[in-house]
Amino acid sequence: MAVIDELLVANRRFSGAQPQHQLPMPPARKLAALACMGARLDPAQVLGLAKGDAHVIRNPGGRARDSVRSLVVSQRLPGTTANAVVRHPDCETLTFTNPTIHARIQDDRSADASDMDLLPFGNVEVIVREDLALLRYSTLITPDTEIRGFIYDVKTGGLSEVDTPVSTLTAHITR
Repeated sequence: MAVIDELLVANRRFSGAQPQHQLPMPPARKLAALACMGARLDPAQVLGLAKGDAHVIRNPGGRARDSVRSLVVSQRLPGTTANAVVRHPDCETLTFTNPTIHARIQDDRSADASDMDLLPFGNVEVIVREDLALLRYSTLITPDTEIRGFIYDVKTGGLSEVDTPVSTLTAHITR
């Protein structure tokens, strides 16, 4: 059976097994969680979120630059007031550079993707700090938004908070 067909079978079991409660549109905890799309990280589970608690936004590496649009909509319409940024070491986004992926696309698809920044990075803690700065100093994000960053340990399941000294934030916005 094809993978997508397996999903449809699972959905039939899911939709018939329990009544679907009507949840309000705004997230109950007024949280938007930004996380890497890596399969080893389930943001809802890691953060103890139930259905309806938060908006969960995912992309390769959990990059804020890719997610500002989603965070802005999350704040302006349903009224989220907190952003949690969650990354993990051993992320696939640490394993490539733009030129290597561009070359691979050229070889595999004969397509030029050289104008696409895939946002690779070399250090998880540094990139969490940079993304926290981007969000805290963005004119699109409400200034009183609680914005905090974490690194998820894929081996233990634990979170460690990334401290963001003012000097790091200032260095990021003056670049």
